[in-house]
Amino acid sequence: MHLISRAILLMQLLWLLPSCSVPPLADTKVPDPVVRRLVAKRSAAVIVTSRNDLGQWMNRGFAVSQAPGDADGGSATPVAADGYFLTADHVLAREAGRNVFVLYGDAGRFVPVKARIVWRSERADLALLHIPAATPNHYRWTAPDRWLPVGTPLVHGGIATGLKSGWGRLGTAIPPEGGLLGFRRFKIDIPLQPGDSGGAVVDAYGSLIGINSAVEFLVPMETAFFVDSEGNRPHVRSLEALIAHDRARNTKPVTAVN
Repeated sequence: MHLISRAILLMQLLWLLPSCSVPPLADTKVPDPVVRRLVAKRSAAVIVTSRNDLGQWMNRGFAVSQAPGDADGGSATPVAADGYFLTADHVLAREAGRNVFVLYGDAGRFVPVKARIVWRSERADLALLHIPAATPNHYRWTAPDRWLPVGTPLVHGGIATGLKSGWGRLGTAIPPEGGLLGFRRFKIDIPLQPGDSGGAVVDAYGSLIGINSAVEFLVPMETAFFVDSEGNRPHVRSLEALIAHDRARNTKPVTAVN
């Protein structure tokens, strides 16, 4: 029994070796206007409300004066071609007894579609949603088996500031995935605002790094000083397995969002 335990421990250590390697230097390529347009095209929002339909609000151009009075919301990130989105779990904090909509479309022409909550984790501040619609403008992940070094240039796609903020850099190295690793928290040096939570954090090649989560400030006495913002990256292979399992259990035809 002792030999079996030692063998299992050795296998675990070998599995983690890639994560313990020294991270490479960051790529120097910065996000260009092409990546900006890609992020804009894939932008999406989450609305949590007691309303059963948002058609009237959509027909009035999503005017603030016509918005649901009880609405909570944030951003969403399309991660598959058949309607799967990631968002921050805290965006859904008050979803009990209410409806969840994803507003998704092409280059900002949002269409609200009622969403189903597939999975959520308060600890990871991540949630997976699904809408019965085709979502061809979705992200692909940065390679799960490669380091994302400190200093990696990036932009974010939160609906509040994503199209207005400049590019920033990764403040925390993200190691390759290992069999014993779950989600990873990371820092970025771009200030976020309410509404950005759940938005994509994207590298200079348009690949998805993770999801916006929170912003950090130091508050010495009466002044607030921005430190950095926080994002979360799921275990990509586990997330893809979860999507595949949900897809197999809920196979229904999807329609394009126009």
